[in-house]
Amino acid sequence: MSRSVAAGRAPLWRDRTFGTYWVAQSLSAAGDSFAYLAVPLLVLQATGSVAQMGLLTAVAGAASVAAGVFGGVLVDRYDRRTLMIVADLVRLVLYGLVPLVWLVGPQVWLLFVVLPICEAAGMLFQVAAVTAVRNLVDSDRITEANGRLQATYAATAVLGPLLAGVVSARFGPAVAIAVNAASFALSATGLWLIRLRPARADDTAPATRERPLAEFLAGARFLWRQPVLRALTVLLSVFIFLTYGFTDVLIYHVTHDLGGSEGTVGVVLGLAALGTVAGALLVAPLRRRRGFGPTWIGAHTICGFAVAGVGIATTVPAVTALTAVYLCCLSVGGICSMSLRQEITPDHLLGRVTSAFWSTHYALGPIGAAALTWAAGRYGVQAVTLVAGAGCLLVAVGGLFTPIRRAGVLPEGPPAAVLADQPGRPPVEHSSTA
Repeated sequence: MSRSVAAGRAPLWRDRTFGTYWVAQSLSAAGDSFAYLAVPLLVLQATGSVAQMGLLTAVAGAASVAAGVFGGVLVDRYDRRTLMIVADLVRLVLYGLVPLVWLVGPQVWLLFVVLPICEAAGMLFQVAAVTAVRNLVDSDRITEANGRLQATYAATAVLGPLLAGVVSARFGPAVAIAVNAASFALSATGLWLIRLRPARADDTAPATRERPLAEFLAGARFLWRQPVLRALTVLLSVFIFLTYGFTDVLIYHVTHDLGGSEGTVGVVLGLAALGTVAGALLVAPLRRRRGFGPTWIGAHTICGFAVAGVGIATTVPAVTALTAVYLCCLSVGGICSMSLRQEITPDHLLGRVTSAFWSTHYALGPIGAAALTWAAGRYGVQAVTLVAGAGCLLVAVGGLFTPIRRAGVLPEGPPAAVLADQPGRPPVEHSSTA
């Protein structure tokens, strides 16, 4: 689409369908921030063990990876909006059980049952949500839509942890989880009120079904045949191994090493979330001006320094600032990667490609979370974050020696998906108009 046509269009916030989706998911994200803080606090409060926090994160992550294997198949087979509503309702019921059972007393075992199922439902929801953006806006506005969604999610997440810290300190973490459960009802209602656009006629495939594993492998093959996507998958798998348990380690560092309270943790996570807001707002202009490769590599380089710095920092303000920098760059890199997949993947494969990417990407995460938290308890947070930060820097350096570095910007020309289908040629990115 030409720049003159794009300039004449109404802004995204005036699009009723996108706006409804935007508001509903932002409210849900605010609720998620309560569980983001409350679940680790519940475990730490009941057991006092950072290793137990990491184990729960690992088990939940494994369930998420397992669900991701077939999540893309379901998303490409069935109505994406309906799947998202069902996932919301499942999480509404299961998270709602936690505060009810906690009235009797702490039952950590219940978290090991509820959280994996909710994470599996969440993975299905996330795959569907990523593909839904393609059916909400025009293709040349995907990065803009992703940036606005992520910025708003992060903005609501600033207040969420602050309130979660206050609620957890006054009423207990179980009540904070009840707030998260209610947020899924709001999300489901918002989704019920909208309709997604059908796929374009030239972007559909014959309605043939194979075995689920064969369909999943179709997405994996597409992912592996794209040089940039293949490199991203490998490098981000290493990155997630190093950082999947970062939040658990951060909470442990603030409460154990720095003597902070539950409220302090909420303030740290809430203020640090401003970094995610900044990253979501910066990603579109950065990618347009610098190109995909420099933006992605630069973001992960800074992530490495920030992770290492968190363990060295000896004051709560310093930890907060470094975490904000980390989340800012994590947001920039993540939105770049997600937008690239949405732009170059045919609609009928988008769910399976997203599923294959996330299943591979997160596969090492549970192991990393368990290892990171165990090491933090045994060797201290500083040693662990230094090693993890150094590993993140190596991931960024690795990007310099892959097709990621050469991925550029192409304002006009043939669709990126066509270019990407040529073996051995890295996909060329379209710039997104903000």
